[in-house]
Amino acid sequence: MTFFANFSLVLPEIVLAVAALVLLVAGAFRGKVGAIFTLAAVAALVAAAATAVLGPHGRAFGGVYAADAAATYAKVAIYLSSAVAVVLGDRWLAQRGDQKFEFAVLVILAAVGMGVTASAGDLISLYVGVELQSLALYVLAAMRRDDAKSSEAGLKYFVLGALSSGLLLYGSSLIYGFTGSTHFSQIALAAAHGGSHGVGLLFGLVFLICGLAFKVSAAPFHMWTPDVYEGAPTPVVGFFAAAPKLAAMMMFARVLGDAFPGAVEQWRQILVIAALLSVFVGAFAGLAQTNLKRLWAYSSIANVGYALLGVATGGEVGLQSMLLFMTLYMVDVTGFFACLQALNRDGKPMETIEDMAGLIKERPGVAIAMTAFSLSALGLPPFSGFWSKYYVFKAALGTGDVMMQWAAVLGLVGSVVAAFYYLRLIKSMWFDAPAGSVDAPSPSARAVGYAAAIFSFPIVLVALVWLDPAAKAAAAAFGHA
Repeated sequence: MTFFANFSLVLPEIVLAVAALVLLVAGAFRGKVGAIFTLAAVAALVAAAATAVLGPHGRAFGGVYAADAAATYAKVAIYLSSAVAVVLGDRWLAQRGDQKFEFAVLVILAAVGMGVTASAGDLISLYVGVELQSLALYVLAAMRRDDAKSSEAGLKYFVLGALSSGLLLYGSSLIYGFTGSTHFSQIALAAAHGGSHGVGLLFGLVFLICGLAFKVSAAPFHMWTPDVYEGAPTPVVGFFAAAPKLAAMMMFARVLGDAFPGAVEQWRQILVIAALLSVFVGAFAGLAQTNLKRLWAYSSIANVGYALLGVATGGEVGLQSMLLFMTLYMVDVTGFFACLQALNRDGKPMETIEDMAGLIKERPGVAIAMTAFSLSALGLPPFSGFWSKYYVFKAALGTGDVMMQWAAVLGLVGSVVAAFYYLRLIKSMWFDAPAGSVDAPSPSARAVGYAAAIFSFPIVLVALVWLDPAAKAAAAAFGHA
């Protein structure tokens, strides 16, 4: 391919990279961040999403970068989620007199990394995308340098993230050593032939899965998640729980679906164990939480388990269910944290279940929205969370594999256990006596929360008319490295 043909395929990332550099220079010279700066960052992310949709499909730079239906689907969701994060973070920091132009720049750079991982066609491009994404997220976690918890969150995230990157790199080096290639298509050919290097390749795959499990915060590699969520700024947590999770699940799908499509029986067992551990760790550990950030951290761990069940199912149906699950989950978690960051009681952030007492009497709109998100995360029909789990369980049960069928049943049991802490939050908002006066919510965060809540209601059935075929087309793109 010519240079310009390659250039056209990577245009979404180029748009964002140029926008990040321009905004960085503008912010350094201007000093203050205004509405125009935020609008420019949002416009760049929307433009990148439009470029991904309207641009050509193909493989660039010798196949290391894939611009296909799967990448397009993921990038649109990631870029739009990042745009919402820019708006929420800017308003939250402005209210605290701590507005920084670096916030929008870091979100855009993280989006570039996530886009690269979604399009990765070999282990090197995958690793470059992961590191670009991770480095930006480390800084975002420690954005408030004068806050001890935020600094602690950034440090823990960095140290454990470096460990996961080491596992990822070691696994990649083993795979390269036994196959002689980093390209997913060549790895798939080597894996299909088996031979004397089969055991070594399997070891490399195990290390690679462990590194990816750290990134997606799947048990037993989840230990960083509750502490980082608790310490990081609220809008940053909302961002962490949405777009990076979809990007990490895309990494799983890319590596397993493109590089190891013939080794399903080997990696399925590992994924099922990680999925069930995630579901039950998230369900039972969440029962003891009173801090809402930590509670939703464990909720995130549990929901990652359901998404991993979709990946473990394999095939177009399983990957389609994973994409739909992650998309609908992104809406719920973004909306919940938008509502949470909009709330203050007596001038202090509301971050515990006790703080939510009597919210329905003082801020009924926000309380109803947060109730919708909680019921959706629980999986109660007809909310969006029910349909996302429906797709995953349907895919797992339809395989005919006894292990996958039992995994679906156990996943359903874990969902029932987790229902307790969602219902406890709802009970506090609706039936407990208020504990002080709630300050007026910020308009931007409240608007995002309400919009997401509307989507979580039965209107999601209308959205599924478009999402379902889009996710199906995206899932069909895997396995064609």
